[in-house]
Amino acid sequence: MQANETFLNYLKYEKRASEHTLKAYTSDLAQVASFLDSTFDIKAIQEAGHAQLRSWMVFLLQQGQEPRSINRKISTLKAYFKYLRRLGMVDQDPTQRLIRPKVAKRLPMVVEHKQMEQLLDDQVFAANYEGVRDKTMLEVFYGCGIRLAELIGLKVMDVDLRGGTIRVLGKRNKERIIPMSASLIEQIDVYLLQRNTTFGSTENKSLFLTSKGQAMYPRLVYDIVKRNLSLVTTIAQRSPHVLRHTYATHLLDNGADLNAVKELLGHSSLAATQVYTHNSIEKLKEVYRKTHPKA
Repeated sequence: MQANETFLNYLKYEKRASEHTLKAYTSDLAQVASFLDSTFDIKAIQEAGHAQLRSWMVFLLQQGQEPRSINRKISTLKAYFKYLRRLGMVDQDPTQRLIRPKVAKRLPMVVEHKQMEQLLDDQVFAANYEGVRDKTMLEVFYGCGIRLAELIGLKVMDVDLRGGTIRVLGKRNKERIIPMSASLIEQIDVYLLQRNTTFGSTENKSLFLTSKGQAMYPRLVYDIVKRNLSLVTTIAQRSPHVLRHTYATHLLDNGADLNAVKELLGHSSLAATQVYTHNSIEKLKEVYRKTHPKA
């Protein structure tokens, strides 16, 4: 157990992992430890060998867990044993021979352009603080393509209305500057006025606040996004990340350079951004099928 805690502290303080990542790693390690204890009477993960870890992976598959979820758990284990080997706590890495289950390629879900127009231009939001705040959050998600944690972490001072940019602190504390449209600048200006009218000179510097003047939290933001997206679309996923997908896809649909989209999204590699090109290609195929005489 001590090794687990040391590893998690390493992720938190040295790798600067997010709270979401820490929770996922903690949960994954606890699940593996429980399986090894109950099935093989192994009390510490580092005592397991390849055969025991493969049995754990087979168990997850038999339980009906998705390959994508299992692969994430394997990544947790690989990072864990890599850390232990670096410290000299184990001699071998039993995860090296684990064969990851194949994952079917899944295209990101996006909201259609007309549906976003309907939500942001035609939908009527309440004139009170909550209504103005909710509309502004949706505009920021769609207008900047930021992550849920990034939105919650925004401070008032991160917004430069005169310069038309917003400063975002992304994964691993990587900072990026994102340009804003004129309509988004105007919307944030309206929101800041409403925020000041509602809370005055509050000491809380978070850009978005709850109705009680506290910093927003993930569940509340998620519920607000889901509730509003449900008004215009029936896609299965209606989350803040879908708005991030939508932002990227709409940029590429309208001719944006892939490298530019990569920088705007804060991706560390181009491979993570290229998944959005598939949606654009599918859209072109649909146009071709509908319009070409030989299609």
